[in-house]
Amino acid sequence: MKTTLVLALTTLMFASLPAAEPVPPKGFRALFNGKDLTGWYGLNPHSSAKLTGEKKDANHKQQREDFAKHWSVENGELVNVGTGPYATTDAELGDIEFLLEYKTVAKADSGIYLRGTPQVQIWDKNQVFNEKNPTRRPHLGSGGLFNNTPGTPGRDPLVLADKPFGEWNSFRIRQIGATTWVWLNGKLVVDGAVMENYWDKKQPLPTKGPIMLQTHGGEIRWRNIFVREIGEAEGKKFLAETQAKK
Repeated sequence: MKTTLVLALTTLMFASLPAAEPVPPKGFRALFNGKDLTGWYGLNPHSSAKLTGEKKDANHKQQREDFAKHWSVENGELVNVGTGPYATTDAELGDIEFLLEYKTVAKADSGIYLRGTPQVQIWDKNQVFNEKNPTRRPHLGSGGLFNNTPGTPGRDPLVLADKPFGEWNSFRIRQIGATTWVWLNGKLVVDGAVMENYWDKKQPLPTKGPIMLQTHGGEIRWRNIFVREIGEAEGKKFLAETQAKK
C-alpha cells in the first residue's frame, strides 16, 4: 500500500512540474520557449491574400485574436488540432538554418512556410496516390517544396523519410537566398533547389519573412524549434562550395 501511494504521489509530482525549457544546439536560439505562445501570432495568409486596406487589417486583427483559441502548449509542445490560423513567428528571418520536430496524425496536412512563403510539405505518407491528381504525391513522403512547379527539382522529396505515426520526425532546413536544402530524419530530401515565390512566381523569394507552421486536417505537435541566422559571408561561401561540387 505504501509503495503504491509513493508511486502515485511521485507520478502526480512530476506531472505537475512545468516542462523544461528547450535547449538549443550551440549557435542556435529557441523560437518557441516550451511554456507559452510568446513570440508567435496567428496568420493564415491565404485568407487575406485578396483583401486590401481596412478589410485586410481587420482580418489580420481577428486572426491574432483567434490564435490562442486554436493553439496551446502541452508538455513543452506547441499543439494544434487542425484548425485556425497558422502559428507565425514575430521574427522576420532571412538566410537561416532551422531545426524542429513534429508529430502528426493520419490524414493531416501541414507544412512549414519560409519567409512567409509555402512551403516545406508535411504529408500523411499512407495516403493512396490518386491518378486523377497526378501532381499530388503524398506517398512519396514529406519534405518537398510542394508549391514549386510540378516536375521541377525539389518539388518532391528525393527519398521517403517519414517515421510511422506516433513517432517524432525531425527537420533540418537550410535557406540561403532562394535556395533550399531539407533533411528529414537525417536524410537529404531536397538538395539545393530554388524555392519559388508562391505569391508571385515572376518575383524572387522575399529576402526576409516569418516562419509559419501550417495546420489543417488533423492534430500536429511541434517542439524543439531552433534557428541560426546565416551571415552574408557564410552564405556566399556555402553557395560557392556547393556550386563547385556540381
